[in-house]
Amino acid sequence: MQINRAQIVRAMIGISEPRVSSIDEFVASFNMWAVYFGVSQPRRVAAYLAQTFHESQYLQRTEENLNYSADGLLKTFPRYFSAATAAQYARQPRRIASRVYASRMGNGNEASGDGWKYRGRGYIQLTGKTNYQLFMKGDWCEKDVVKNPDLVSGFYYNQLASLWFWDSRGLNPLADIDDMEAITRKINGGTNGMADRLLLWRRFCKELGVKKI
Repeated sequence: MQINRAQIVRAMIGISEPRVSSIDEFVASFNMWAVYFGVSQPRRVAAYLAQTFHESQYLQRTEENLNYSADGLLKTFPRYFSAATAAQYARQPRRIASRVYASRMGNGNEASGDGWKYRGRGYIQLTGKTNYQLFMKGDWCEKDVVKNPDLVSGFYYNQLASLWFWDSRGLNPLADIDDMEAITRKINGGTNGMADRLLLWRRFCKELGVKKI
C-alpha cells in the first residue's frame, strides 16, 4: 500500500510536527521500497511507522546521537563505563561510539574507530560493520555503504536500510499478530520507549484503518 503526507500529519497531531520536507522524503522512499520488503498491508505499515518514527525522534534524526553526559553514559551503557571513565568520555561522541561498539557486530577494537564509523544510521539505526556489509549485499544497494557509511543517513538509503533491517529480523510476521513488544526488543534490545511506540502504533492503526485482532 502507499502512504501520503496527510496521513502522517494527522497521526502526529499532539505528538510532534515533523518538517514537511522530512515527511515528504520519508513518504517518497517508503512508497518506493516498502512493498519489496513485504511492508505492504496496513497492519505491517502501522507497526513499521510507529517504530521508525520513535527511533528517528519523529523524523528529526537519521544518525545516532551519542553526545552523552557522564550520568547519561552510566544509565545507558553501565557495562562499558565506571564513574571515572564516564567522566573521561562525556560529551565526546566519537570516543563513546568507539568504546561501546568496539569488538562486536563486526567492528574492530576501540582504537580502530569502527564503532564511530559504523554507528547507528537510518530511520531504524543500522549499527555495526557486519550489518552494513550484509545490507550492501542486496541488489537494491547500488553504492558502497561500507566505505561510505554516511550514505545510510540520507535519502533514500535511510529508508532502504530500515526496511532491510525490518525484513531481515522477521518483523513482518510479528506485526501481523500485533506483537509490538517483540518487535521493539528486536530493534532496541529491550523495551525502551515502549509507551511512545505504542501511542504511535495506535495512532497509525487508526489512520490506516487497522482493526484489533
